[in-house]
Parts: sequence; structure tokens; C-alpha cells
Amino acid sequence: MKVAIAGAGAVGRSIARELLTNAHEVTLFERKANHIDPDSVPGASWILADACELSRLEEAQLQTFDVMIAATGDDKANLVVSLLAKTEFAVNRVVARVNDPRNEWLFGEDWGVDVAVSTPRLLASLVEEAVSVGDLVRLMTFRQGQANLVELTLPSSTPLAGKPVRRLELPHDVALVTILRGGRVIVPQSDDPIEGDDELIFIAPEEAEGALYEAMKIAR
Repeated sequence: MKVAIAGAGAVGRSIARELLTNAHEVTLFERKANHIDPDSVPGASWILADACELSRLEEAQLQTFDVMIAATGDDKANLVVSLLAKTEFAVNRVVARVNDPRNEWLFGEDWGVDVAVSTPRLLASLVEEAVSVGDLVRLMTFRQGQANLVELTLPSSTPLAGKPVRRLELPHDVALVTILRGGRVIVPQSDDPIEGDDELIFIAPEEAEGALYEAMKIAR
């Protein structure tokens, strides 16, 4: 996969290293010459350019990339990069970093953002996920489809214990994608049984979350 990253600060470089570890092709855009440091991310390509400038994105042939990650420390820049990537170059997947949670409402499809990542929200979600049993916790929002990644930890005495996945009566458009059980990550098959204390990860539209509570026999 060919990935462009706007912003080669600590966040952008860390993302690049992870992607390179997974054998993706990574190009970093950085507008400050003193931040260009190829040795810090071996294997990545570097472009000295402001990713908010259309002409520089054209020179880099951004239309040939699969993903654009707007990872600068400036929300305005991340929005402009996202909009250009989606509307001018039809990049399939645009991921944007939200620096100020007050701006999170802007990071949607109107600005070309498919996935908005807000560190404060993510940290809060992880705290909730760690302490909440029987509550539906939203981990991430996928803006393009208006769907959420949500987690529900079943109580030890859940009435669903022993029930196979195929018999879960999930609402329309809701999918169970992962079961976390102890130290195991389980990709659920139809015959896999549900157990008490399972952490269930779903993709669900916001309007289906209430019905998901009911389907999992969890009282609000």
C-alpha cells in the first residue's frame, strides 16, 4: 500500500515507522527543512513541501497514493490536506489527526476525512473500556460511512454464555468483528461460543447502538 503522510513531526515519523514495518511504501511531506531527517525513518521517501499547496501535491502525483494521513500539529492544515487529497486527487482513504477536541466536529466527509483520530477521545475511550462492564464504549468513528467501532465487555454471568456467534440476533448493519478473551484475539466464526467476560468489538452505525444493547441482553 502506498501511503502519504503530511507532517514529519514525532507523530508522523512514528506512523511512518509502523507502516514501514508492515512493508508499506511511505512518503513523508514536511515543509520545514530542518525537520527533514531521512535517518530517523529509514526506508521512507521525503519531500520538502507544504502539503497544503496543490502544486506540490501534483508534483508528487498524490493521485497514485492509496492513503493520505494528515498528521500535522495544526488542525487547519490537516483539514486542507484532507480536502485536497479527497477532492482533487481522489485518494481512497484519508485519515486526519485532530489536535484540539473542540475542532473534532469539522473532521467529517465535508472536509474529505474518512477517519478522524482524536487522541483525547481515544484515551478516554480506552479508560472507559478498561473499567466499564456492560456498557457500550465507542472507540473510533469512521466518518465516511457514519459507523463506529464500539466495544462491549460482557459480565461474568451473562445469559449469552455458551451461545454460538451465529445465534446472536444483531441489529441490521451491525457486525461482530473481534472477540477479546483473556490474552487471545479471536476472529469470530459462526460456531464459536460466547463466554462471560468476553470483550466484543463491533462495527455499528450510531442509530443501531441502542438496539445492540438490547440484542446483547444488556440493560441501559
